[in-house]
Amino acid sequence: MATPASPSIGINQHSLVKTKPLSVTWKSQYLPHSLLLPNIIRSSSAHAVVPEISSTHSQTSEANVELFGCPVCYEQLIRIGPSGFNIPAIYRSAFKCRKCNKAYSSKNVYLDLTVSAGAKVYNEPKPIRTELFRSPLVSFLYERGWRQNFALTGFPGPDQEFQMAQEYLRVVQGGVLVDLSCGSGLFSRKFAKSGVYSRVIALDFSENMLRQCYDFIKSDASMLSSNLALVRADVSRLPFSSGSVDAVHAGAALHCWPSPSNAVAEICRILRSGGVFVGTTFLRASQATPAMLVIQRALESSYSYLAEEEIEDLCRSCGLVNYSKNVQGSFILFSAQKC
Repeated sequence: MATPASPSIGINQHSLVKTKPLSVTWKSQYLPHSLLLPNIIRSSSAHAVVPEISSTHSQTSEANVELFGCPVCYEQLIRIGPSGFNIPAIYRSAFKCRKCNKAYSSKNVYLDLTVSAGAKVYNEPKPIRTELFRSPLVSFLYERGWRQNFALTGFPGPDQEFQMAQEYLRVVQGGVLVDLSCGSGLFSRKFAKSGVYSRVIALDFSENMLRQCYDFIKSDASMLSSNLALVRADVSRLPFSSGSVDAVHAGAALHCWPSPSNAVAEICRILRSGGVFVGTTFLRASQATPAMLVIQRALESSYSYLAEEEIEDLCRSCGLVNYSKNVQGSFILFSAQKC
């Protein structure tokens, strides 16, 4: 069942240079040079200027209810700043939960919507699989050799995987798509450039993966004004209100999640009725895939490799229907729909 297309998002080209303060107190009225001049190389570790929500509002201030939700209470966020759904506009905006009053802002060109965003001292240890992809080296290498090795296990390659996913997502084109655990944005960029989604959110927990995604984006000036946002969030606490998203894509991700059941339950929660979830992952190795047996036995304590029937059962137990799959070696592309 298809969902109604979301309205198109207008982009004010003039807002890419300078904006009035509205109800936000800016530490700088200008974007960093890396946003204005995408062809200039920027260090991935550079810090962005963070806007602060003013305690007093001017009579000309504008506050709009945003697509994003608070990861603490799941209420929609109020956005204060320039209009437009693109990296420069979101960078110059501040967000605040209208229920719990927690504030969020962009940091290093991505919007941090984790529960611990803004924490000064608290640091929560994460599983090894999570910390691995937060590494600057792994983030840098992901599209420079790491991802290419997936072909050895049956993955058909990014271009074909994208086309396969698009077939399953055809019924929700025109809607909002979240590319979950997007890594360096390999598929996020493809979805955004396809022009068939009203908004694309590249979402990952790794700060360095999101910085790599931005480094790829800034090499194409047209993508800075595309309907694409970079968001840091936890897969077990997705920053969207219930029933607000049309499609979720998760490429080579499910086996990396600390709790696949919590993640799929969250995906089902944020999907609208008729919304589609498409994912790819490595299947649990069997005698039919002897090459993967050795690799997975060495990594089984760090990753959650599932069998075909387990993935289907997981989707159905979380309330998803119309399950289908495409299997090639240890590669599986699966799809399910919110009823």
